[in-house]
Amino acid sequence: MSRYIATRAIRGANALVTEAERMLHQTMADKGSETPVAFPNTAYYLPLIFGMTGQQIETVGQLGPVLQQARSLLHPIPAPNHWTPYLGETLDSGMATLLAAEVIEALRFVYGLQPEPLSGFHLAGGTSFTSPDLGNGNGDGAPNGHDGHLNGPIDDIQLRTWGIQLVDGRMPGFAAIVGAAKSNEVAVKIVRELQRRNILTFLSGNVNGRSIIHQLNEEGVELGYDTYTVPFGTDTLSAIYALGFAVRSALTFGGMKGGMSREILMYNKERVFAFVLALGEVDDLKYAAAAGAINFGFPVIADTVIPEILPTGVTTYEHVVSMPFNEIDGTDDLERAELLVQKCIEVRGVKVKVSNVPVPVPYGSAFEGEVVRKSDMRVEFGGKHSRCFEYLYMVDLDDITDGKIEVVGPNFDDIGAQGHMDMGIVVEVAGRKMQTDFEPVLERQVHYFVNGASGVQHIGQRDIAWIRISKAAADKGFTLEHFGKILHARFHGEFGAIVDKVQVKVITDPALHAEWLEKARDAYNERNERMGTLKDDAVPEFYTCTLCQSFAPTHVCIVSPERLGLCGAYNWLDCKASYEINPTGPNQPILLGDTVDPVKGYWTGTNDVAV
Repeated sequence: MSRYIATRAIRGANALVTEAERMLHQTMADKGSETPVAFPNTAYYLPLIFGMTGQQIETVGQLGPVLQQARSLLHPIPAPNHWTPYLGETLDSGMATLLAAEVIEALRFVYGLQPEPLSGFHLAGGTSFTSPDLGNGNGDGAPNGHDGHLNGPIDDIQLRTWGIQLVDGRMPGFAAIVGAAKSNEVAVKIVRELQRRNILTFLSGNVNGRSIIHQLNEEGVELGYDTYTVPFGTDTLSAIYALGFAVRSALTFGGMKGGMSREILMYNKERVFAFVLALGEVDDLKYAAAAGAINFGFPVIADTVIPEILPTGVTTYEHVVSMPFNEIDGTDDLERAELLVQKCIEVRGVKVKVSNVPVPVPYGSAFEGEVVRKSDMRVEFGGKHSRCFEYLYMVDLDDITDGKIEVVGPNFDDIGAQGHMDMGIVVEVAGRKMQTDFEPVLERQVHYFVNGASGVQHIGQRDIAWIRISKAAADKGFTLEHFGKILHARFHGEFGAIVDKVQVKVITDPALHAEWLEKARDAYNERNERMGTLKDDAVPEFYTCTLCQSFAPTHVCIVSPERLGLCGAYNWLDCKASYEINPTGPNQPILLGDTVDPVKGYWTGTNDVAV
């Protein structure tokens, strides 16, 4: 744990709790202890306080015990000369920061300072407020209630609307952006990259008075519920609304009750894929708020130079990652912004689900058996007159760019009708749970994925693949690049549990084709040797297979390296990959245990399952 981060976070927490106490004292004097206090349109009172402490806050006077609890979580600033374990103290101070921040925002509602006013601003859908000062048609304000102010806390109706998308994977997670980007163009690019992946984005904070909200507003970017990009406020405290949203997610969809703090935090770590992106200078308050977010399992990624906390523990992967913007290896600022977003997704383990396959022809399983006859063919790759191969291999996460598709060599524009040419499809995949043993399993899926395009026929695999594109598909605009788009979308959609990045090269250049074909054949031979020499007693587990139980309800196969399932379609590596992708699916591991009969291949584990 970094002493520097601990010092800044603990100092920021102490300052904020003191400020909250001062503001509460002033409000008690101005308004009285019985003054109602609440966030609008929610049944969860002040949600973070309710979730973490179980206290149902309804009046100003009830906030006193909350700040007493926040004060009890504070710790002294670490001594400069002696090492101590800072993590627990820092996390405590982070939680104290969140409690104090929610108290302050609640008191601002009492004074009518929330949602934050912003002249000339229009929300593209947002929380409805009943105050005539905010304009709901009942007073002199804006007629629709969405003009002249930022969003403030998200209401329960919108939470439930988004909850369905969070559950089914259409919305894979959320990003809490705090601060301001290097430029307006970078701010827009960051948000567009998140929108492209359907990641919900919350905006707050500023750097020297300038917020990413100002930057996006100046560029005409619509902000609000309708665009998945919600502006909370231009100060760091408004980031509490993002954590309140996370708490309410656990209360609403996780069946949690107020006061179940540990369960709520674990729910968010395991099920809510969120991260904090700190843009620009990080001050004491931002360090303190970041420590609060880490309690939820949400990592922090900064685009400036700050100390890093890379070991895993409270978060799934790294806790704090520094990625100085100007040092990102991109050709320009827009590419650096794209790589920054990709790093955030990687650090949190967000699984992006690509629902649509972006090709100009119909796509679906109904086209998998389609045959392209020679008379209808525009071009073919492989077969009698050319060579086509497919090769998928694993690389490190930092070595590829997700979604990058290259066509290396000429397209088929200059090939005559019913002509042929050599082609190689090289797929590079990366993922924290990816293993080299999964390479052939994923590579075989190329056949099914490509066959889903109407007007495209795929036969074979490895270096005997044979692909035809029909005249109709070519006339609709189908090109070699679309092979890459299909594979990128489908690998993310079907294997998102183990694949985080997919990059595709379609090679038609003769020299490179020959070079990559040789590499692919070396890999094929190595895989063959691996499976040929893999024996039952060389692995610690076998796998059950119940895929056929829809029509054979009492049947179960035990699949080992030397024994396929009875259908012959699934081998041991297939089952291993299937379990990694879907831990509750049809393939479950069987720990072998003690050997009963080494000749017949009996183990205590397999016998227990069989009985």
